[in-house]
Amino acid sequence: MKKIELLSPAGDLERLKVTLLYGADACYIGGYKYGLRANAINFSLEEIKEACDFAHNLGKKVYLTMNMVFHNEDYLEVKEYIKEVVERGIDAFILSELNLVSYIKKNYPHVEVHISTQNTNTNYLSVQFLKSLGVDRVVLAREVGFNDIEKIRKLVDIDLEVFIHGAMCTFYSGRCALSSYFTNRDANRGGCSQVCRFLFKDDKDSFFSLATKDLNLIDYITKLIDLNVASLKVEGRMRSIYYLATVIGTYRKLIDKYYMNNLTIEDVKKFKINLERVSNRDNSSQYMKNNIDYNDQYYLTERSEKSNQDFLALVLSYDKDNKILHLKQRNLFSKGDKVVLFTPTNELSFIVNEIYDEKDNLIEVANQADSYVKIKLDVDFDVNKYAMIKRD
Repeated sequence: MKKIELLSPAGDLERLKVTLLYGADACYIGGYKYGLRANAINFSLEEIKEACDFAHNLGKKVYLTMNMVFHNEDYLEVKEYIKEVVERGIDAFILSELNLVSYIKKNYPHVEVHISTQNTNTNYLSVQFLKSLGVDRVVLAREVGFNDIEKIRKLVDIDLEVFIHGAMCTFYSGRCALSSYFTNRDANRGGCSQVCRFLFKDDKDSFFSLATKDLNLIDYITKLIDLNVASLKVEGRMRSIYYLATVIGTYRKLIDKYYMNNLTIEDVKKFKINLERVSNRDNSSQYMKNNIDYNDQYYLTERSEKSNQDFLALVLSYDKDNKILHLKQRNLFSKGDKVVLFTPTNELSFIVNEIYDEKDNLIEVANQADSYVKIKLDVDFDVNKYAMIKRD
């Protein structure tokens, strides 16, 4: 059985490098055209090449999203764009327009075609049809429960990709018109303004929203592995590097431990805590449990989005001889705080004993976001690129 893929979002080059180093097997990105994250930074052609080169040097892959709803004018330059990004090294296209499948498979047979969740793939007959077109992988709609995934897996021999973590859409797999009507921004062409998270007032002057809780399938990962799903997908191209490093790193550890037959109940408890701490919204297993109800939504409960204060600093460099960490601060921390230094491969808990500002003055508190500070380690530790510090 081929080992399952852990697929990460990447809204820019830094996020791509972070998630691949922290354990993703592949990243999905958006270019400046044809994607559904117009508000992300997205990738130029030169950045796509750099992203592919970086990933391929690690033995990993990059997939390009082209999954918006196409109008007539969108086809004028699409073939030239496909050619340009293939030349930069893209491993697969994530499409919702089915008429592009045969063109790509005929002209670029070495590049895979994955059908996006935007195509609302919810049943085995649709998946069979997509396979007949030459599709390599189908990204199932988030609304498909475990029993249906099991049936599709049994009846269709094709790679299946399942969302396991991140934001949910109030409507079927992103097929929403609220953004267009309320803000004149088309969600199906990359302009979602997240109207479902707006607060509305009812006839009793009470506020409500249409939003759902986030998705978290940590309790289903081993079942999906046993089902021989091809890829586990995390949502969040606009999330922070700390969020992505934590989420991807957590799922990486869980997957690897399961394959090595040493995943324990205590491990899973610890991983759940990691995911809960980095999240700013409530979460649930949503449709995976086959019977979604009001507990998976916000419309009858107060919704709050808390700001995460755990991410203390990004490590810029490490003076190994003097055991000094050079940091870019993100949140307040003080002398005496217990913190965790974590890297893609290891972590270290320690007490902050010495803090220096950028002029090498000893300080008691680091309280200026984005300022440069230094702290001293008392032990030797291998500090990799994109190491970070968080609260213990």
